[in-house]
This record gives sequence, structure tokens and C-alpha cells, in this order.
Amino acid sequence: MLDRILADRINEQINLEWYSAYLYLGISNYYIDRNLNGFGNWYLIQSQEERDHALLMIKYLQNNSEKVLLQNVQAESSDYPDFKAPAVRALEHEQRVTASINNIYAAAYEQKDFRTMQFLDWFVKEQGEEEKNEEDIVRRYELFGSDPRGLYLLDSELSARVYMAPSLVI
Repeated sequence: MLDRILADRINEQINLEWYSAYLYLGISNYYIDRNLNGFGNWYLIQSQEERDHALLMIKYLQNNSEKVLLQNVQAESSDYPDFKAPAVRALEHEQRVTASINNIYAAAYEQKDFRTMQFLDWFVKEQGEEEKNEEDIVRRYELFGSDPRGLYLLDSELSARVYMAPSLVI
């Protein structure tokens, strides 16, 4: 049985992951509406990943006989002033998610809940990758985004991303 504080924080994280999925779906639609289908593809896959993160955490709570408490997910505006703004928003959001995962990990460490720490290890590593990917997109947009050819090439590169479900076994 999980400590109540840990169960509550994981439930909060599940809802943050669903929010992330919704946020990235909105960003994907923003880019696709503007014919930047590669960017749209990138964030659609990002949305799928976040959904899978929520499902992994749900399964973890279920495997520990804890109740899953889903909340409403509020849509965020998908109206951005320029093509860079959604990527910057995504980077800021990933930093928030990282802080949340780290807080859960710290609580697990305090409780000496090694099983939960082991479960969270994958998410800690994943968040490092998520932040790096978003930072790279922002920085590359800053380098190439003002040149139509550069933007075209960056969009083409982002279109090559394919969805790969996490291989984490709970």
C-alpha cells in the first residue's frame, strides 16, 4: 500500500499528464492549421506520449490497490502570436512536469519507498529527454525559423518523428 501523500501526488501527476496530452494536441492543431505539418506531427506524437505516461501511472496506482482520481482537463488557448511561441510554451510546461516528478520522487525518498522510486526512475530520465527535445526545437527555430527555407527544412525534419510506445513494464 502506498503512503497517502505519494498516492495523492501520483494522482495529481496523472492529471498533469492528461493536461500535457491536451496541451500538445492543441499545439499540434495550431501548427497543422498553419500548414506546418511536421511541427504538427511532432506535437501529436508528444500528445500520445503524455497519454501513455498517464496510463502508466494509472496502472501503477491500480497495482498498488490505490484509487485513481481523474479530474477535468481544462483546454488551454491554442492562439499563439508566432510559430515560436508554442514551442516555448511546451518547454516551460516540460520544466513544470519535471519539477512535479522530482517532488514525487523526493516524497518517495523521504518515505523510503524504493519501489516507487524505481518506478519513477524511468520518468526522471524521460523528463531529461523531454526538456532537451523542446529546448532543441526552440533553439533551432531561433536559428532557422526566420528563413522560409530553414523553416521548411526544420518542419520536414520534425515530420520524420514516429510514435513509439514506452516499453516500461509495471
